[in-house]
Amino acid sequence: MGKRDTRVAFVNPIAAARASGPREPTGPTIVEFLNRPGRPTWEEYQEQLRKSQEKSSTMAQWEEKMNEQFRDDLKKNRESLLNASKDKKSSKEKKKKMKKKRSRSPSSSSTPHTSSSDSDSEDEKIKKKKKKRKKKRHHSSSSEDSDAEERRSKKTKSKKKRHKKKKSRKSEKD
Repeated sequence: MGKRDTRVAFVNPIAAARASGPREPTGPTIVEFLNRPGRPTWEEYQEQLRKSQEKSSTMAQWEEKMNEQFRDDLKKNRESLLNASKDKKSSKEKKKKMKKKRSRSPSSSSTPHTSSSDSDSEDEKIKKKKKKRKKKRHHSSSSEDSDAEERRSKKTKSKKKRHKKKKSRKSEKD
C-alpha cells in the first residue's frame, strides 16, 4: 500500500482572478459619484469649511479660557501655601527667640547682674559641649565602620586560605 499524497497545489490568486475574466462593478462609477444629487457646490463647500473653522476656533477659545482659570487657581494655591509656610517659619523663629531669651536670662541661684563676658563664656561652654557630642558620635560611628572592615578582611582571608587548600588537594589527586 502506498502513502497518501498530502501535497496541495498552490494557486496564484492574481492569476486566478485574471483567468475568471473581468469583474462587474459593484459600486458607482466615477461619473456617477461626481454627478450625485447630494454633492455640494463650490460655494456650499466653502461655507462648510468656514463653519468648521469657526467651531474649532470657539473650541480653542474655550480651552484657553479654562487654562487661564486653572493657572489662576494654581497661583492662589501657591500663594496660600507660601503664606502658610511663612507663618510657620515666623512662629518657629519667635519660639526660638523666646527660648534664647529664657536661656540667657539669669537663673534665681546666680547673681542678678551678669556681665557680657560671663554670658560669652557660657556660650562658649555650650558650643564646646556640642562639639564634644558631635565628636563622640562621629568617633563611635567610625569605630563601628572600622570593626566592620576588619570582619570583612578576616572573611576574605579565610576564603583565600580555603581556596588554596582546595587547589592543593586537586593538584594532589591529579
